[in-house]
Amino acid sequence: MTVDLATIIRAREEADCLADAAQVNAALDRMAADITRTLGNANPLVYTVMHGGLIFAGRMLPRLPFPLELAYLHATRYGHAERGTSLDWQVRPTGDPRGRTVLVLDDILDEGHTLHAVIEYLERAGAAKVYSAVLVHKQHERKAYPGMRADFTGLELEDRFLFGCGMDYKGYWRNAPGIYAVKGL
Repeated sequence: MTVDLATIIRAREEADCLADAAQVNAALDRMAADITRTLGNANPLVYTVMHGGLIFAGRMLPRLPFPLELAYLHATRYGHAERGTSLDWQVRPTGDPRGRTVLVLDDILDEGHTLHAVIEYLERAGAAKVYSAVLVHKQHERKAYPGMRADFTGLELEDRFLFGCGMDYKGYWRNAPGIYAVKGL
């Protein structure tokens, strides 16, 4: 897929900032304190959901002052699309979750189908307990199941097409320091 770089640049210039870098940092600090209280003595295996969770994990992990092991997985419903399609396991979870307390880090809980599938997979693989943490919970009622929530959430944001802090727009702007909404989406 060829992307017009001018369109990508314009999307960032015209986007609405929903959470600036300071607000994101404050959310990360709050989450880290909550995660530390819950998992500080659990010796967790922490999974990063690629690619969206990469930036979130890179910013969260240094805030966690306890021993943990890191693994990853790559499951997606979006690719470069603006709406989700079927779940695609590009890399199944690395590391062995059997008998472990597990923490899954992902950028956003939108409808939650990917996160729900990841959690079910890890539970079936023998994890003792699976926790989830997302930087953003998108506010709407179209979740994978009624009332779906992550165990740890940084920000509650409106139901728009978001990018920044790991979330992308057509494969770009994961590196934006805040969280932005595409104009008109």
